[in-house]
Amino acid sequence: MANWQPSTSVSNLRLRAELLARVREFFSQRNVLEVETPLLWPTTATDPHLDSIKVDQVFTRDSQTYYLQTSPEFAMKKLLCYGSGSIFQICKAFRRDERSKRHNPEFTMLEWYRVGFDEWQLMDEVEELVTILIGCAAPQRISYRQLFQQHLSIDPHCCSDAALLEVARQHVNFDDSGYLRDELLHLLLGQVIEPALKHDYFVYDFPASMAALATVETDETGTEVARRFELFVGGMEIANGYRELIDPVEQKRRFEQDIQQRRDELPVDNDLIAALDQGMPACAGVAIGIDRLLMLVAKAGSIDEVIGFGLNRR
Repeated sequence: MANWQPSTSVSNLRLRAELLARVREFFSQRNVLEVETPLLWPTTATDPHLDSIKVDQVFTRDSQTYYLQTSPEFAMKKLLCYGSGSIFQICKAFRRDERSKRHNPEFTMLEWYRVGFDEWQLMDEVEELVTILIGCAAPQRISYRQLFQQHLSIDPHCCSDAALLEVARQHVNFDDSGYLRDELLHLLLGQVIEPALKHDYFVYDFPASMAALATVETDETGTEVARRFELFVGGMEIANGYRELIDPVEQKRRFEQDIQQRRDELPVDNDLIAALDQGMPACAGVAIGIDRLLMLVAKAGSIDEVIGFGLNRR
């Protein structure tokens, strides 16, 4: 039997339209420029935790592989290097094998960059936007270290690998063979800490090994930390922000490190390195899942309830 009807409701379609209009009004009032960048490109994110969707034969007799973008980050940073000033974008993003009540391989992302901001100023702006859109109270702020100490009584920055593995075994039933340190931390955060969160939180100062494209600095304890944050509302991650890395040499090193950790070969975006070499202004950037925001607004239990046609139901 044909299954042509949308997975969402008409009322949720209206909620989406209203939310997107309010997002655009928010940035218009702050003179942040809306931009568009390609969804299909010959390079993609090298982050070992992201899996891009490949597209072949974009042109007849063309052997080039293209990729649906996991985020508009690289292209937007090239615009920043070009002199765009502060910018935002609402676009589709794509990630292979993302399938759950909170994940769909195709989803809607809001991403923006504020020239001259650090991560604390950007947290303030994210808080302002999110409280306007979903009507929640201002999220509390807690460091990654404090979060793990509070819930698991360990310091995630300096506990031994053996101690971390033992804590994971105590709290999660899983095949623990082959897990790396960061993978164990991700597992504990997602499986143990997130479900136990009783408040909405900005979590900041992640381990330096999780810096991705954020700057790394020394905190008050002398520990190297990534100047990035994540926002959790209703026990669900909805935002991921960085004080952005602007050093082309360090960016190239991280690309190479990513490739070594991945199971597959990916082309490095050397154009981004060239753009950074020309100079990118100091800035902070953040990505927010629009569909997850809508889940909170609509009190939906699944992402399928707030997107037009979810692949999860097929």
